[in-house]
Amino acid sequence: MIDFNKEIFLKGDSISLRPLKIEDVTGRYGYWLNDAEITKYNSHGRFPMTQEKLVNFVKNSQNSSNNLVCAVITNETNEHIGNISLQSISWVDRNAEIAFMLGEKKYWGKGVMYEASKLLIDHAFKNLNLHRIHCGTSSDNTGMKKLAEKLGMINEGIRKEAIFNNGIYYDIVEYGILNKI
Repeated sequence: MIDFNKEIFLKGDSISLRPLKIEDVTGRYGYWLNDAEITKYNSHGRFPMTQEKLVNFVKNSQNSSNNLVCAVITNETNEHIGNISLQSISWVDRNAEIAFMLGEKKYWGKGVMYEASKLLIDHAFKNLNLHRIHCGTSSDNTGMKKLAEKLGMINEGIRKEAIFNNGIYYDIVEYGILNKI
C-alpha cells in the first residue's frame, strides 16, 4: 500500500500539495483541460489536450528548475482536484507567476485555492527566496480577482484587450505581491 504522506510536499488543513506525477494523467486531469467551463478564463481548451501531450507536460515539469508544478490533493481522500504552480521563475529577478486550476467543480468556492496559494506563496518567499509573485486574469474572471485580493495581491495594472476568448477581446488584470518577510 502506498503511504501518501510520503508524497506530500506542503501540507495544509484540508488540502496538500505534492509533485505532479505521470499517474495523474490517467485520472480526470485530461478531462479538466478539455472542459470549456473549467478552462473558460485561461489558455487551456483552445486546442484539444491529449494523454500524450499531458504526459510530456508532466515529464517536463518534473525536470524543470524554472517551474514548480504541484497537484492539489484533498487530505481526507487523497483525491487530485487541481494544480497550482510557480511558472517562469526568475532566479535573478527573484520573481515568478502563480497559476491555478481547480478541476473538480464540487470544490469551487470552498477556499481550496486560497489555502493552496497561501502554502505555495509562503514556500516561495521563505524557502525559495523569491521577492515577488504575480498573476494575471481576464477582466471578467470575478473569482480569480477576488482570490488575488484575498491573498493580499495588489492590482498592478491592466493589459488592454490582451486575451481573445469566444470572439471577444478581454483585458487582463495584473496582480502582484511582494515578500515582506
